[in-house]
Amino acid sequence: MLIGDTVKLKSPVTEDEKFMKEALKEAVKAFQKDEIPVGAVIVCQGKIISRAHNLSEQLNDPTAHAEMQAITMATAAFGGKYLDRCTLYVTLEPCSMCAAALNWAQVKRVVYGTSDPKRGYTLYSPDLLHPKCETQKGICEEESSRLLISFFSDKRKNNV
Repeated sequence: MLIGDTVKLKSPVTEDEKFMKEALKEAVKAFQKDEIPVGAVIVCQGKIISRAHNLSEQLNDPTAHAEMQAITMATAAFGGKYLDRCTLYVTLEPCSMCAAALNWAQVKRVVYGTSDPKRGYTLYSPDLLHPKCETQKGICEEESSRLLISFFSDKRKNNV
């Protein structure tokens, strides 16, 4: 290396990326079960307190979204209904149903991978989350999107 040459170092993984990768692991589990590949984790004080993925097909329940499953597990772990110190990491933008549940749980922060251009809560009611809730989108967006595209592409091929 010569003087003046620059070395491009790989940036360290942020905490958001670290936990979104855990949510992606859950999304892969959903994919393997032929569920829409959405995964979620809820984190409090740097620790994962719940992990979940879509189970709507397996449970024959349209409300069994990853976020709903994660909220149920997290509130059971806390022994209370409020998650006001927690962050939800989810691979796909929550739908209105899930955003409303996150509001009721008073989740402190929501981090999602990719936007949902058909059913995302921001299309219908962008103020649906709790007023104190912070949001961050686009964390591991490419991986989240690629998994969904692959899933639906496979579905279309198999339905032809």
